[in-house]
Amino acid sequence: MFMRASSAATRLRLWLGRGDRHYKFNIRRCIFALVAVIGASVLFWIFVVPQLLRFRFRYGLSRYDMGWYGFGPSRNYISFHEQSPVVEITPAGAQCDQRYTFLAPRGDSVIHPGPMILDARGELVWMKDNWGTTQDFKVQRYKGQDYVTYWQGDEEDGHGRGSWYMLDSSYTVRYVVSPYGAIEGDLHDFQITSNDTVIITAYEPIPYDLTSVGGPELGWLYDGVIQEIDMETGELLFEWRSSSFYPPESSFEPLGNKGHQRTLGYDYFHLNSVDKDEYGRYLVSARHTHTITCVDGTTAEVLWSLGGKDNQFFDESNGIATEFSWQHDARWQSPNTITLFNNAANAGTDPSVSSHGILLELDISAKKAKVLRSYDHPQELLVVSQGNMQVLDTGNVLVGWGHSAAFTEFSPAGEVVCDVHFGASAYFTFGRIVSYRSFKSDWVGMPNTLPDTAMTKDSVFVSWNGATEVAAWRLEAWDGSDLKNMTFNHVHDVERSGFETQIPFTSNVTSYFRVAAIDSKNEVIGMTEIQQRANEPMKQGFTSWRVVFMLVFVFGLIPASLYFALKRYSRWKIFKRDRAYRRVAHKDEDDLESTDENSHLPI
Repeated sequence: MFMRASSAATRLRLWLGRGDRHYKFNIRRCIFALVAVIGASVLFWIFVVPQLLRFRFRYGLSRYDMGWYGFGPSRNYISFHEQSPVVEITPAGAQCDQRYTFLAPRGDSVIHPGPMILDARGELVWMKDNWGTTQDFKVQRYKGQDYVTYWQGDEEDGHGRGSWYMLDSSYTVRYVVSPYGAIEGDLHDFQITSNDTVIITAYEPIPYDLTSVGGPELGWLYDGVIQEIDMETGELLFEWRSSSFYPPESSFEPLGNKGHQRTLGYDYFHLNSVDKDEYGRYLVSARHTHTITCVDGTTAEVLWSLGGKDNQFFDESNGIATEFSWQHDARWQSPNTITLFNNAANAGTDPSVSSHGILLELDISAKKAKVLRSYDHPQELLVVSQGNMQVLDTGNVLVGWGHSAAFTEFSPAGEVVCDVHFGASAYFTFGRIVSYRSFKSDWVGMPNTLPDTAMTKDSVFVSWNGATEVAAWRLEAWDGSDLKNMTFNHVHDVERSGFETQIPFTSNVTSYFRVAAIDSKNEVIGMTEIQQRANEPMKQGFTSWRVVFMLVFVFGLIPASLYFALKRYSRWKIFKRDRAYRRVAHKDEDDLESTDENSHLPI
């Protein structure tokens, strides 16, 4: 018993720091190591594991989707200074709709964000590098003429502050549309009606009592506003506000620290689409209340509400028809059918479900809803924001996956006929490349600019940003007779091979030349500036004496300067060391006097 007590006391003395010094050090080192391992594990679990779970590596991914070519592969051009995405189209032999695709890529991996048109092969047709944010890029018809429209502005707190732009076939801005009154235009929706009016969305911060959701009594609420405007006169034809019909407690969005100031209001409704049918009814999608609302176009009263906390419909599809969440892009397809994009998630931490497009049939008088068709991505994407669904006139359906860099075309039966990725799908959840919506449309682009060219020794590269009617390029050479009234001879035609075409020089092209754009009727629709072919590469001074000077400066002067600077520094250090303070022996007064007397003697 005594031995056991003695042993315990010894161990206690070791823990208290009394005992063998080496053993005590090892114990403390083990404790510190254990604390470090636990701390590192906690940090790894909190910060690293959630990021690892965001990767979407799975069996069967292509090199493109694995990120072999980067998060967002892009293509450079010789005659055009911007870059366009390199897309991947599946499955093999995909039957993509041959119309143009309209999207507005943006994100950390997008070099030139802005509106963009691609053809059915994924080749660039037109792009514009915009300031701020560009969203909702599509083709709309106004007074019998087609326009490309988009919102442009600054994104702030989940909504936008900007205006809508309408460009004609020459890509010239013809209209800039803003809301009626003192509010700013939101990024979510802009619809031109069949009556040539425009329907727009806006967010307005208003004072509001938020105590019902745990907020301040004198708080701020973002009110969802719909306006229909006569674009020519600016007259306000209709206005609807969410705060008049939906209270803050109808929202699924947590209040958090919002609602205490005007510039950081509580976004309880989050209006993201509005559509109007031939009977004058407005269809309104609100992301944060999980509702699709039908609004009377005359009285502005709510006719019915589908989904959310106050759902009025019986679900005949086991919850799928009414339990959508965080949805986007609700559209009329007929008086009794609608489509919407069901995000089904607001963050990557939400339950593991997949986003999809839905075609719903509504029995409005009996208040019943059922799903007619669901359109799911083959990789089961979880899209935490954005997205849309477009029913084409062929019966096919195009789904844009918003936060995921993809759009997919389905047959009427729901089968995938064309899946296009403009970013690596293994990293979709990181949102490095997104497009708010994706659309298919016919379009004729006739830019009022000249085609762009760039030369090499043996050929010329030509492109024309936005031109859709070019079938071939014609190389024409000066006949060499008269510089004042130049005459050009037809050399040869080269079929257009994508956004940029390479045209080889022939022996006929010795000096001046030009390139003409030819349409399908063999007519000239555009011409480059007159160019001159250089027989020998031009001598660039930068590659001669400037390069020599740089080499001498970098490998000669700089090392020499460093050498002499260090050498001088070392000498200075020695000099200072010789003069450093030194201790000397104490001398008494007699010694000092004798030293003074002898100090004048010669050595």
